[in-house]
Amino acid sequence: MDSPQKFSNSKEVIAFLAETFPACFSLEGQAKPLKIGIFQDLAERLNQDERISKTLLRASLRHYTSSWRYLHAIVEGASRVDLDGNAGDVIEKQHAEHAQQQLAESKQKVVQKKKEQAAKNAPAKPRYKKSAKTETKSAADGTKVEQAKPSRKSPPQKLTDSDLVSGTEVTVKIGKLPVPGTISEVGKEGVHVQLNSGMVVKVPAESLRLARPKR
Repeated sequence: MDSPQKFSNSKEVIAFLAETFPACFSLEGQAKPLKIGIFQDLAERLNQDERISKTLLRASLRHYTSSWRYLHAIVEGASRVDLDGNAGDVIEKQHAEHAQQQLAESKQKVVQKKKEQAAKNAPAKPRYKKSAKTETKSAADGTKVEQAKPSRKSPPQKLTDSDLVSGTEVTVKIGKLPVPGTISEVGKEGVHVQLNSGMVVKVPAESLRLARPKR
């Protein structure tokens, strides 16, 4: 006669316990707090059952009592039950607090694991190059030399009333490029500017800008 097939995991053992001891174990709904020392009772009752080893039985019992459903049932004042469902000792405050601590830690681990998984699956953010005031340039010997980038020049200043006098050096925009010159006369209809080329032009004051000081 073939020997019965052994249980291979805790899930199978817990299903077997719920079927064999329904007044003590359950697979769904509210769990019942187990009697302290119930492992010994189980080992004696199942001593002749070759399908389950004591090692797997202990691991399955640990798995059952660490589930959220079971930990929710461990509250102060609730009665523990034996394999036949008979009420026994009442759960003390310290045991209830320990169970709630286990429950909180277990839930925190799940939350942390979900965060790590979400971070792992999140698309990578594009990397932006940091703006730098200097750029690196390789020298002939292979060493890197910091070379300063040219700073942006501020735009030319508009003329104030005090600047609209003969002799003020200005720039006049002719075409796309500013042309340097000097104010020669200021009239009601416009400002006469003598360009460096010698030519004199009459332009509105708004089109003039102060020439940059010569270094």
